[in-house]
Amino acid sequence: MDADKIIVIVVSFLGIIFTYWFFLTKKGQAVSVSDSVDIVVDGGYSPEIISISKGKTTKLNFTRRDPTSCLEEVVLGDFKIRRHLPLNQKVTIELKPEKSGEFTYTCGMNMYHGKIIVK
Repeated sequence: MDADKIIVIVVSFLGIIFTYWFFLTKKGQAVSVSDSVDIVVDGGYSPEIISISKGKTTKLNFTRRDPTSCLEEVVLGDFKIRRHLPLNQKVTIELKPEKSGEFTYTCGMNMYHGKIIVK
């Protein structure tokens, strides 16, 4: 086998490993929330994963810092909520989940994601 073929195989293998590491090993820590949580929208959501109690009203306070049009809206599809997020203004969404599980929230274009864990 020629040296150039070996180099191509090694670089390809390293590319596959890097891709796996970059996209599939990100495991965020859930932030436990009692009454309210401030979520900063800036190139994504921070915190990305929140944990709330079933049957208890929780306020999600979104503040968008990123001027990207994709992040102008937050969608909580499982709760049938869609809200516009003006730049640098707090938008509060009140949730009172009646069932346990994991629910996602996304930007209006479904490119950025967050997760709500209801216990």
